[in-house]
Amino acid sequence: MIRFRAARREDVGRIVALLADDPLGAARETADPESYLTAFDRMAEAPGLFLIVGEIGGRVVATYQLAILPGLSLRAATRALVEAVRVDSALRSQGIGAALMADAEARARAAGASLIQLTTHRSRERAHRFYERLGFTASHIGYKRSLD
Repeated sequence: MIRFRAARREDVGRIVALLADDPLGAARETADPESYLTAFDRMAEAPGLFLIVGEIGGRVVATYQLAILPGLSLRAATRALVEAVRVDSALRSQGIGAALMADAEARARAAGASLIQLTTHRSRERAHRFYERLGFTASHIGYKRSLD
């Protein structure tokens, strides 16, 4: 049975390993642990930002980031933004991702969000089908631009 909880600093190495566990992540993540620990500390101080891990038998096997965003559009709706969703590649297709997204939705609702949204890389076709099965719709086109 998977259990979700707030990430702790000692989870950072395992979270980064999950983020790097696919071709896209492997190309994006680095081996510099200090930068990730610094980022974790900054995230821990940010209001409305949550880094969550899922564990089975004490081992971190999944992670996601949840940001609660108050806004003026959509009648002053509060949005929940889900980012960096990962499930251990050896455990995919076992319901962990669905449980993870249910946890994210429950936390979003508890924070007063009326809308939950996410982005996923256009090459992640399995992920697209997964999110659609959960009731998400591909309603927008997203753009990104590096500031480096």
